[in-house]
Amino acid sequence: MTSLWTDRAAAAEGAVTRRYLHRVGGALPATRIGRVRSPGGRRFGPWHYWWQAHLLDCLVDAQLRHPTSERAAAIAGMVRGVRLRNLGRWTNDYFDDIAWFGLAAHRAGPRTRSGPRAVRAIVRRLRGGHSDDLGGGIRWRRGDDFKNAPANGPAAILLARTGDVELAAGITEWLADTLVDPDTGLVIDGVRPGGIRETTTYTYCQGVYLGACVELAQRRGDERWRERAQRVVAATAAHLAEPDGVVGGYDDGGDGGLFNGILARYLADAAVRLPGLPRARELVLASAESVWEHRADGPVFAHDWRRAARTPGPQTPESDLSVQLSGWMLLEAAARLERSL
Repeated sequence: MTSLWTDRAAAAEGAVTRRYLHRVGGALPATRIGRVRSPGGRRFGPWHYWWQAHLLDCLVDAQLRHPTSERAAAIAGMVRGVRLRNLGRWTNDYFDDIAWFGLAAHRAGPRTRSGPRAVRAIVRRLRGGHSDDLGGGIRWRRGDDFKNAPANGPAAILLARTGDVELAAGITEWLADTLVDPDTGLVIDGVRPGGIRETTTYTYCQGVYLGACVELAQRRGDERWRERAQRVVAATAAHLAEPDGVVGGYDDGGDGGLFNGILARYLADAAVRLPGLPRARELVLASAESVWEHRADGPVFAHDWRRAARTPGPQTPESDLSVQLSGWMLLEAAARLERSL
């Protein structure tokens, strides 16, 4: 079997872990955490909880691709490190943040002792964030009245995977009814009281809605979930990946650096788990070809997968952990497709 994408994913893993992964405080044994920038990132720098969740998720991807005892220790260390850096807690006030970490910890599963405790605490908090105002769904954060796709999509995926399929289905129905634009088929960002809609169509909103539809299609066998998955893949291809099938990028790094990688993760998941979605596979592979072609030495990946990557520096998005995780996530998605053949 070919190992093209497997080898490239391994190269991405090596580059990201060398530059960003370290012990908490630089010295605490049996812990791991990610710097948010390199070069220029301080070991005890700004705290981006949800970036760490995706670093853990990428480590789990790599362990599924090629298990090693060293990486298993890093996965366990990440779970411990995140809790320590988060002042001994599994949760914070942002439901999207904790849903991301819950998904990663759930995937880590038996690879870490404390992961199941993290998942239980996060699921309890997510259930408490659900309310009937605005027709349903989970708030973006505690004490806020904004409800959005970045909180509800990953929450629905996690709830489905942990057995609360009814609540997951209700949340995903809310997404379909409230946030899917009937004209484009794309998922908009969110809604505020009075029906005020935030209409930006971020790539990761498409990814998490797709991921929720895939979970429900497999667990319920209802054709509507498969049809919804097909429609959002088609809408993504038509509006967010034209003209070359490469998912378009954003103007800088920061949080937006992760958006495309998340979409790639769930496109690959859909392609593997739901027959009849060849466009999902094509989007991943076209984007992976482009990001690899445009890489800089390292490898280093650009924030926009159609552009040439630059050498990371203090003012470049290429320094952000989020941007490099997104490229790594994309290559792991391509490697997963390669293994599924």
